[in-house]
Amino acid sequence: MPLQNRVTPFSGIEAVPYRGLFMGNRGVLHDERKQLLTQGWRHRAWIICELNYQDRRRALMQPRRYTELFFPDEAVALAAGHRPCAWCRRSAFRDFVSAWSSVTGAPAVASALDAGLHPERVARLRGQVRWTSEVGALPTGTFTVDPGLPGQAWLKWDDRMLLWSRSGYVRAERWPDSQSVEILTPPTSLHALRAGYRPVLHPSGTDLLR
Repeated sequence: MPLQNRVTPFSGIEAVPYRGLFMGNRGVLHDERKQLLTQGWRHRAWIICELNYQDRRRALMQPRRYTELFFPDEAVALAAGHRPCAWCRRSAFRDFVSAWSSVTGAPAVASALDAGLHPERVARLRGQVRWTSEVGALPTGTFTVDPGLPGQAWLKWDDRMLLWSRSGYVRAERWPDSQSVEILTPPTSLHALRAGYRPVLHPSGTDLLR
């Protein structure tokens, strides 16, 4: 039985067998039986980490240690409210925070980035906010929901929309620029995407775009 540690674009945490390309954490979310106590958070640094860093290995969900979360790709992790780790993904973090800072004028440091992200992702998790836009106004790497199909998450990538599934992307379509959608990716991360940051895409998405 898979552990409940796979993250969706909706920021939910599920028990499915598909691990994905990246790991991350939000703090200690589980108990000694490796059961989640919360799908929320224990600290503000929601990070996206390398799966393999300096050949380090650790048992998953150790007591009183952070809960290892897994993302299909970086675009899903950003939609869920995470950002690149400043330690194991230093280059990606610098690119991301610099892109975000170039738009907002805020200091290009992790604490300022987390301060911007945290209220946005918490408000969405609590159902207190919805962001909407037309497709044509959104940058590559943005996760969206078609209001007519609320259970489906679609990723905008250049001029295509990719349908996400737990095992990878399964369909590519072209949508009118004027189509209205709900946005899953937090505004703070949208700033970085608009400034040119391109998240790592799952191979299934790359295949659909060929």
